[in-house]
Amino acid sequence: MQTQASRSPVHVLWLTTGLGCDGESIALTSATNPSLEDLLRGCLPGMPAVILHNPVFAFENGDQFVSVFADAAAGRLDPFVLVLEGSVPNEQINGDGHWAGLGTDPSTGQPVLTTTWLDRLAPKAAAVMAVGTCAAYGGIPAMRNNPTGAMGLRDYLGASWTSRLSLPVVNLPGCPVQPDNLTAILLQIVLHLLKMGPPLDLDEQGRPVAIFGRTVHELCNRAGLAEGGQFSARHGDGRCLVKLGCSGPVARCNVPIRGWAGGVGGCPNVGGICIACTMPGFPDKYMPFVEPDVPARVYARTARLARGPVVAYLRERRIRHTFDVEPRWRRRGTELTSGYRPG
Repeated sequence: MQTQASRSPVHVLWLTTGLGCDGESIALTSATNPSLEDLLRGCLPGMPAVILHNPVFAFENGDQFVSVFADAAAGRLDPFVLVLEGSVPNEQINGDGHWAGLGTDPSTGQPVLTTTWLDRLAPKAAAVMAVGTCAAYGGIPAMRNNPTGAMGLRDYLGASWTSRLSLPVVNLPGCPVQPDNLTAILLQIVLHLLKMGPPLDLDEQGRPVAIFGRTVHELCNRAGLAEGGQFSARHGDGRCLVKLGCSGPVARCNVPIRGWAGGVGGCPNVGGICIACTMPGFPDKYMPFVEPDVPARVYARTARLARGPVVAYLRERRIRHTFDVEPRWRRRGTELTSGYRPG
């Protein structure tokens, strides 16, 4: 068996040159379980170090930084995971210019387009990740009437595309991605590449089921309030936020139980509505964010006027008369009423 010292490092080539904001790169620094340092130092037993090539964190710059990407495209770097952050522009409609690129082609003196890097690197990558909603589905840059023709990575490569190891594109949406989700999935991919762990279980959208298998509403600590027909009329009163435009009932995300950083925070946990930033139709399908759609209004009205009050009344009555009452033997009196009888 190979020891940690004998294992070759796994390189992660991280393109931040999609149409995005570098939010995932910044979020990466907040991860705690595992942390970015855990990955880079190979802290888990038997795991190799991960070498991250990300322009936000790199000491190298210019041609020195880009040379690693050129080596990978030429087949001189193996294994590596290709990560895209930001959406893919449609360079077929760029006119006389270009939308996004990294480095300069020495033979032409022109920028190397992000799409060119994807064409060169994706076929040679052991695995490919699209991190953030922009990379996964297009996100904000792909809103209706955008001038760039922005799209997600699977839209660009093809829904049935697989890596050279027959792995589909792993979509990790979020705006940005929850930090621990990002490092945990990257770790699982690395362990799978080394035959130390199983492949990811992905849904039809390419998302890890362990993270996106349930809705925000299912995991939210306010879900029980909705069941009882208790809905907020204004922010800050602590009840279910569906009537204020929360998309929790239809958005898939684990932030309510995982928190944001160190298990703390996250939109609904701090009183904010869910705007469905992890979903394929974000943001167009969920705007305006602060107004509930018709199904949400029907759900709130039905729960408030019908099932909610009945359930709440019966539950409150049972609590008051059964569970909020101490046993009768815990009362002052002249008789022993606990049922105890001396031998």
